[in-house]
Order: sequence, then structure tokens, then C-alpha cells
Amino acid sequence: MDLGLHGKTAVITGGSSGIGLAAARKFLAEGANVAICARGAERLTAARDALAAEFGAEHVIAEAVSVLDATAFDGFAGHVLDRFGGVDALVNNAGQGRVSTFAETTDDAWREELELKYFSQIVPIRAFSEALKDSGQGAIMAVNSLLAYQPEPHMVCTSSARAGVQNLLKSLSVEFAPEVRVNSILVGLVDSGQWQRRFAARADQNQSREAWYADLASKKNIPLGRLGEPEEAARALVFLASPAASYITGAHLEISGGLSRFV
Repeated sequence: MDLGLHGKTAVITGGSSGIGLAAARKFLAEGANVAICARGAERLTAARDALAAEFGAEHVIAEAVSVLDATAFDGFAGHVLDRFGGVDALVNNAGQGRVSTFAETTDDAWREELELKYFSQIVPIRAFSEALKDSGQGAIMAVNSLLAYQPEPHMVCTSSARAGVQNLLKSLSVEFAPEVRVNSILVGLVDSGQWQRRFAARADQNQSREAWYADLASKKNIPLGRLGEPEEAARALVFLASPAASYITGAHLEISGGLSRFV
């Protein structure tokens, strides 16, 4: 199936690893140009080099920048537009979860988490909104969490922020229509650096990665019996970005292996 992305340009925040890097590969495989950003320069450089080797350096931009630094991010946006002439898709993927209960979460932690979750959407969208409108088929995709609808008490701050972001995206899907579509994916447990670090710190150091992940899936009652792979989330993002999803906006797509319990 041709998704109609050949020659288009996609920007991906948090693009140096995990879902972001997997999405970059999928966009490039569809013939798109890709601009990725992340805070860590070393890992970002490695990601850029790998993508350039596979798909050609002329199709890839990578820049170390924080999504919370509006001035620096505007500079990144300018570089992308100068290089590729426009932007057709924006994937907001930056950010990770905070593990804490209400009693454990300080005021500063609340402010930090709310700022990260909201402004990791707001800053990139502001920087690229006009280019996306000019595209004629602009699309914004947010990588959000199932926590937005199914909160966990040990992640109370992140759950609350994720729900607010989902509300923001729904509002933008109306405000930006019909020029730009706005959608999100809600991920459950997808293999990532966070889970890999937790595996490394497991109580039983003799337990294999496969066994530890399978045990985790069982404890979390995931019907498909495993964690998701970054590529599985990436495929959904690329579809939502494409003209194949031209009548989809204001929607969310679960990538959770059936973990959700809400209707």
C-alpha cells in the first residue's frame, strides 16, 4: 500500500531512540525526508549516522535541542524549512513518565511534569503550525499514554498531565481543521529505555530478558501476553501522518496489546 509520503517531510521530537527512531525509519522507508531532534547529542548523532547510512544523508537532519527551549526550537524549525522547504508531518514524542504517588510528588515535581507534557506539544506545534497549514495535508501526531484514560496511582502526576494533553489535542483538532489533522496514539507497555533500565535493575539477575518481560506482561494482564515493540507504534504514527488517514482527525489509536479497560 502506497501511503503517499514520498517526497514529504516529517519532524520527530525524541527521535534518537525508541518509538521516535522507529518512526523515523518508517517515514524514510516510505520515501519521506526526516528531521529528528532530542536533547542528548551523542545518541542523536548515532541515530543520524545510522539513518543516513541506510537511507541517504540528504534525507536526514538531526539537531540536539530541547522541546522546552522555544528559542532554540524555533532555530531548529528554521533549519528544517531551509533544508527541505516545508513540513508535512509533526510527531511529538519527547518525554517520559514519572513514577510517584500523590503523597510523594512535590510541588516542583508537579510543575516540572506539567511543563514537560504540555510544552513538549506546544513548542513544536507553534514552531511548525504555519508550515503544516501550508502543506495542504499537514498532520500532527502525538505519542501519548494509555494513562491519559486509565490512570495509575503510582504515576499520578504523569497520568494527570497525559489526560490534559489529550484534551489539548482534541481542541487543536477542531481549531486547526481543515488544514491540519491532529491525532494521537495511546501506548501501553512498549519496550523502551525505561523498561530496559528496570530490567537491568531486576531483583533476580539470573532471569532472562524474555522471561522478565513475559512475567511483566502477565502481572499487567496484557491480553496479547507481551510488551509492544517500538516499530508497532511507529507504523500507526506513519499511517496517521499519511493521506491514507485523510478523514481521521481528533482521534486516538491504542497501541496497548489490549491493556485498556475503558470503553
